[in-house]
Amino acid sequence: MDSNIAIWIVLLVLVLFVVIVLVRAVRIVPQARAGVVERLGKYQRTLNPGLTILIPFVDRLLPLLDLREQVVSFPPQPVITEDNLVVSIDTVVYFQVTDARAATYEIANYIQAVEQLTTTTLRNVVGGLNLEEALTSRDQINGQLRGVLDEATGRWGIRVSRVELKAIDPPHSIQDSMEKQMRAERDRRAAILTAEGTKQSQILTAEGQRQAAILAAEGDAKAAILRADGEAQAIQKVFDAIHKGNPTQKLLAYQYLQTLPKLAEGESNKLWIIPSEVGEALKGIGSVLGAAVPDNGTPAVSATDTEPRG
Repeated sequence: MDSNIAIWIVLLVLVLFVVIVLVRAVRIVPQARAGVVERLGKYQRTLNPGLTILIPFVDRLLPLLDLREQVVSFPPQPVITEDNLVVSIDTVVYFQVTDARAATYEIANYIQAVEQLTTTTLRNVVGGLNLEEALTSRDQINGQLRGVLDEATGRWGIRVSRVELKAIDPPHSIQDSMEKQMRAERDRRAAILTAEGTKQSQILTAEGQRQAAILAAEGDAKAAILRADGEAQAIQKVFDAIHKGNPTQKLLAYQYLQTLPKLAEGESNKLWIIPSEVGEALKGIGSVLGAAVPDNGTPAVSATDTEPRG
């Protein structure tokens, strides 16, 4: 019985030993991961994703490294600008491990190294800019940071793809001044826009009034032309009617005398002149009226003389 128990114990130990050997010998590396293998304490190879076999108790697999692009946000860092103002800057670094061996043996902690290098480079870059340039030149700062970090981290097996400034916070006193300046700028732009609108409104109103005056003048001119044309046509018709009737001098003189009282109507019509051309017509009716018309000159007749005498 004791021998059988001993045999079973030995077999169990052998099975456990085989299982441990298999567990330590067989490794599966996931996708986007990389592993560094050391043989007897010395770098032996880098494992790619997939199944691999190691020599138990001889090879040692170090912790796997993530080959995906990583995003690390660093806490705000105080930075002094060229005009001696302290600003707080938050940075975000996008990097990727490209060489597992270098990332393992060339640097102890590459994340901490990237953070410290970013802080140092950021202070050097922003230190050469004033506050206004730092606030308006983010793309330039990002480009300089990326260039310096990518060059420095290349030997660590790290590739920095992008550096972004999340926030640049100036001192509170400067923020208040900037807010007042922006408020004044907005008020100035609003006043300019209001004045421009008033100007355009006045211009449009003046233009409308000018167009209305032009149209009114054109309407008055056309109306005057039409009235003149009507009067001319009426005169022409009267003239044609008179000539078609073939009037005598006596008739014309009689019609003229009938019109004379109308010329004297009104308080200011005290004197009127008979043209010399009418003299000949008056001669024809002199015998009818019983009065002779003088042959010399142009007689002047008062408006009161046109009344019949008893």
